[in-house]
Order: sequence, then C-alpha cells, then structure tokens
Amino acid sequence: MRHTNQLIFTTLLILLLSACSSGPSSRYSMRHDAAPLRAPTTLEMQDAIVTETTKSASASRPYTVLGKSYSPMLDETGYSEEGIASWYGRKFHGYHTSNGETYDMFAMTAAHKTLPLPSFVKVTNTANGKSVIVRVNDRGPFHDDRIIDLSYAAAYKLGYYTHGTAKVKLEAVTLAGATARQTYIQVAAGSTLANIEALASTLREQYKLPTNIVQKDDIYRLHLGPIKDTPHANEVLKKLKENQFQNAFLLYTQ
Repeated sequence: MRHTNQLIFTTLLILLLSACSSGPSSRYSMRHDAAPLRAPTTLEMQDAIVTETTKSASASRPYTVLGKSYSPMLDETGYSEEGIASWYGRKFHGYHTSNGETYDMFAMTAAHKTLPLPSFVKVTNTANGKSVIVRVNDRGPFHDDRIIDLSYAAAYKLGYYTHGTAKVKLEAVTLAGATARQTYIQVAAGSTLANIEALASTLREQYKLPTNIVQKDDIYRLHLGPIKDTPHANEVLKKLKENQFQNAFLLYTQ
C-alpha cells in the first residue's frame, strides 16, 4: 500500500512539473514555423469581406511584450503605414489569436501590434503592386523592423511567401470606405480556347450576362459577370450547377 501511494505521489509530481514548465515557449507543437504542405486554393485567396465589426474590449487594453509597451488604437479610420511584412503558418495553425478566434493559415487574416481587433487592412506589396484585403484578428509581429504578420495565404497572394518578408503599404479599410465588390462566377476552365469561347457565347445568350476569359499557365478560365447583387449571383450559380457545371463557384474582386 505504501509503495502504491509513493508511486501515485511520484506520478502526480511529474505531471505537476510538466505543467509548470509548459509556458509560452512550449505552447506550440512545432519549434520553428513552416509553410503548409499545399498551396492555397483560388477560393482561399479571395480578399477578406469587409463587414461591420464589434471591437474586442480585452484586445483594446494596453499591453507589454518583451519589455515593450503597446497602446492599441480605438479607431483605425485613416490609418496608413509602410514597412516590412512577414507571415506565419503551420506552427500557429489551429491556435487561438489575440481576440479568441482560431488562426487559419489559409484564411485572409493578419496580426498587428496596435490596430483594433478585428479590423480590415489593404496590404500592397510595393515591389510588384499586388494587393490583398485581410482581417486583422491577432497581435504581432513583435519585431521592431516589421509592421504586420500576414497569414500564409495572404503572403502567397502577394508573392513573397518564399522570401519571408516584403516591403508593403498598409491602408485601413472601413465599411463606409469599402469599394463595392464585383461578383463573378467561374464556370469552367480548359486548355482549348475555341471551346471556351464557344461556351462563353452560349452562356452570354442564355443568362444575358457578360463573359470574360482569363488565361493563366496555358489554361483558359471562363468568368460570367460582373453580376450586380449576391442573391442574383447565387441564383445563376445554382442554375449552372444544375446544368452540368458542378464545379462553378463565385469570385469576388475589388
């Protein structure tokens, strides 16, 4: 009996010491961050949709990290800044962000030291002109030479996911100032232009909507639209799926 009690005590002691040692340094299962094993899909690389938000009260309080204090903004209107962007991926995937959401490296999100959580920012890669709108829902990056940490999908869209960092311009996007989105439907894709053009002609007549053919990597993608409102777009999408185009999907552009 004494031996059993001693064994239980020893086991509890090991568990307690293990729990005490699991601080911020052991929070994540990976020691070093890494890219995912696949590229983001077309749908995952669409801009974050700007919506009305309720700011997180807890994430609005002043805080200190690595001996440096930060005072979050109460209003992002008019915010603009240029600097270095980094990105974060697999190490943080599935863990909570600073406002309690779950980090998804394939979602269009970002971490910022002082912007309200959540808020929306247009990020432009100044080297190639590519831009993306992300939803800021986390704090960081806590490096003096970096102003924002983007999700892997956002960095992929901006074209710097293989480099680690890029020079960017940030511009806050509010619901009042958000540009109306253009809605399209990608109907089909193929390598033979003549077939895609013939299909475009048929769909223009059938749905009374303009078409657009986009070429990338020797593949021609047929887009139907722009379509003025989302309900109409969903209605057209439903009809397309019922009429042999099961892989059709919505696209949004600025």
